[in-house]
Amino acid sequence: MNLKNNPVDLLHFCPKCGSANFATTGPRSKHCGNCSFNYFFNTSAAASALVFDEKGRLMLTRRAINPHKGKLDLPGGFVEYYETAEEAITRELHEELGAEVAEINYFGTFPNQYEFSGMIVHTLDSTFVIKLKTFDNLIPQDDISAIEFHDPATIELDEIPFNSIRNTITLLQKTKK
Repeated sequence: MNLKNNPVDLLHFCPKCGSANFATTGPRSKHCGNCSFNYFFNTSAAASALVFDEKGRLMLTRRAINPHKGKLDLPGGFVEYYETAEEAITRELHEELGAEVAEINYFGTFPNQYEFSGMIVHTLDSTFVIKLKTFDNLIPQDDISAIEFHDPATIELDEIPFNSIRNTITLLQKTKK
């Protein structure tokens, strides 16, 4: 596990009372000596989509923002606190592509480390195989700059910056053989 920029090491004040008496008690926890608040740095939920065109090619997007601007990614994003992973991927596909979902099927989950604002956000990425209502009028929006379709067997994993997405594509490649 990469501990560079671990939130346990970066957050020095209690989020409840603001005290600097906020001691590390484990690899993902802290305790406030003033107000007795215990804080655990838990995994954030994210969702990604495996979308295939009529030729069996996988949809990949180009990131329009950092981290990893210009690199390949699967469409998706963070799950809001009031959403299921299925609701999140449906929302993200609409925000990023203008797409409407026709069918959702679970594929798998992989842990990830997403560096944002100089801090590691540990995520658990839920991936779904998605059938869209139509491929007409898909437009890169939100935080993507392009939509591309690739043969899953020939995707260059070096172009994928996130471990969870590389692991998802590796599993996909194994299941497609």
